[in-house]
Amino acid sequence: MNGRAGDVRMARMAADIGILAQRTADRLAERQVGVVVAAVAGGHVEIRGAGRTGGDADGTPDAHTLFEIGSVTKTFTALALARTAAAGTVRLDDPLAALLPEGAAVPSRGGRQITLRHLATHTSGLPRLPKGMLLRALLRPGTPDPYAGCTADVLLSGLARTRLGATPGERFRYSNLGAGLLGLGLARRAGTGYEQLVREQVCAPLAMRDTAVTVDAARAVRAAGGHDGRRRPTPPWNLAALAGAGALRSTATDLVAYVRAQLDGGPPELAEAIRLSREVEHRRSPFARVHLGWMAHRLHARQGAHLQNWHNGGTGGFSSFVGFDPETGTGVVVLGNTRHSVDGPAFELLRALQAARS
Repeated sequence: MNGRAGDVRMARMAADIGILAQRTADRLAERQVGVVVAAVAGGHVEIRGAGRTGGDADGTPDAHTLFEIGSVTKTFTALALARTAAAGTVRLDDPLAALLPEGAAVPSRGGRQITLRHLATHTSGLPRLPKGMLLRALLRPGTPDPYAGCTADVLLSGLARTRLGATPGERFRYSNLGAGLLGLGLARRAGTGYEQLVREQVCAPLAMRDTAVTVDAARAVRAAGGHDGRRRPTPPWNLAALAGAGALRSTATDLVAYVRAQLDGGPPELAEAIRLSREVEHRRSPFARVHLGWMAHRLHARQGAHLQNWHNGGTGGFSSFVGFDPETGTGVVVLGNTRHSVDGPAFELLRALQAARS
């Protein structure tokens, strides 16, 4: 293929990807106040927005609009674990107790302790939420963030009274509590806060300058406003000491950089951590696994038998999805500012990109 023909083909591919991304954004905007969709296919990236930000500078959300990403945060926490493990600072099979204050009581079952590996793969046996969290939230009707009372002291006190639902390592049991404790423990070991931990271990190597827990004044003008299922404005969530479970904010631009690192192996300082994060796995079924932070499944042969690594997220006013396939070099980022799931259209876009690259 000569240069001119190659340029034409690349331009056509970029246009096709852009059309897919815009169609997905427009479809999602029927239920979201505002949404941004990013499609990655090989070296092509197209980012499209629809609806409105609902923030201070209300307009159509774009590649630089900040959204709460909810549980997609867990993949950052897990990658921070993988990087510190690759550096020898911790080991995946270290017990959680080793990262908590001396004397902190951590439940066990069947003679097995909870390890960092268990927390990152949701196999610790811990419940989904901290003990007593919902009751405390009901007693604070003027505080919309249900995690607001989850200080470190409250978490550790509740942990001591928590009974495991399964023996650690045996069964997948999704746990916000477990992911939050992992972030808390890693930050304590590093001698810093969770936000600084993620910034140093994950964001800095990828030049992800807009991914953070807190939003400063300069970024606040680009922040989308959250909305509940009835499109009413909602206050932000911060998750207190459970930040590692879902407190990050980010943009489509930053998350595209994150996806591309997953696809190409990332910069040298993250390469081993990215490899380790997908090498470790807990098998949920013949077709589904959980890695360090990421869910994964392989589609049926009738759908192309493609691999999909992914995580979704949701807070009181936001929904998110990040997915990718290193085999076809494709990825998707979807960020919405309304509490309605974006998963269905996001998975469909990922399948369309995979089919186009097969």
